[in-house]
Amino acid sequence: MNDQVLQKYHSEAAKSELGKKSAYDNTYNPDRLYPIPRAGKRQEIGVDPMQLPFYGFDCWNHYEVSWLNNKGKPMIAIAELFYDCSSLNLIESKSLKLYFNSFNNTRIQNVDELENTIKIDLQARVGAEVWVKLHLLDTAYQFVVQQSLTGESLDHLDIECSVYLVEPSFLSTSDEVVEEQLFSNLLKSNCLVTNQPDWGSVQISYKGKKINREGLLKYLVSFRNHNEFHEQCIERIFVDIMNYCKPEQLTVYGRYTRRGGLDINPYRSTEMTSFTDKNLRLVRQ
Repeated sequence: MNDQVLQKYHSEAAKSELGKKSAYDNTYNPDRLYPIPRAGKRQEIGVDPMQLPFYGFDCWNHYEVSWLNNKGKPMIAIAELFYDCSSLNLIESKSLKLYFNSFNNTRIQNVDELENTIKIDLQARVGAEVWVKLHLLDTAYQFVVQQSLTGESLDHLDIECSVYLVEPSFLSTSDEVVEEQLFSNLLKSNCLVTNQPDWGSVQISYKGKKINREGLLKYLVSFRNHNEFHEQCIERIFVDIMNYCKPEQLTVYGRYTRRGGLDINPYRSTEMTSFTDKNLRLVRQ
């Protein structure tokens, strides 16, 4: 990826309201939504935006959704949002928060109307179909907290760490062929624009030559001072594991802690999959 393209990408991200003092709208304002093209960062990691090496989706949960009913009474809900990772754009997270807050003093006839409005607004900006579901609190049963991701934890490994910028050379394999699911809660990176810390858990499911676990954990720890959005970090992990370990099958699933009421959870896989039943809530979320 040439410097001119990368500078253009960073310039687009910097135009968002991240890290800036923002006014809140008194009524519904879809123009607060700020799309950012995916192509720039994908080219940086060697991914052809027109021929993706993975399938998957981005899952968002928003825990601070409110509006007024037709009598002016406040309503509250939790929102689930999904859109495919093949979409042209992602939505910058603060802009989504500001967009949702523009409903706080807006009268909406019913939940269906609000869901449809959100769906139309997001689809127009991400360039793909968006699935939207609002859960009133007395029906939000699926948001029960799960203690951890499934699989074997890497976090007990007694490794020595000193590299905190992404280092894929830590990744290696043995000749033994396995099918396993591993996870770590030690993932941390920083926002591409504001440098604020992003905390997450990551699950890696694969089939192929056995990945050296100590090296994998050191690789994940090396994201600690790296600056990228959530979606980009998970795609970078996917691409690095594919390049260095060459598994037959691979799925990388990130579950991030929330900021501003929003958590972002990217899922990337060599296998086509539905987002049905994939939205779990971890103890830190």
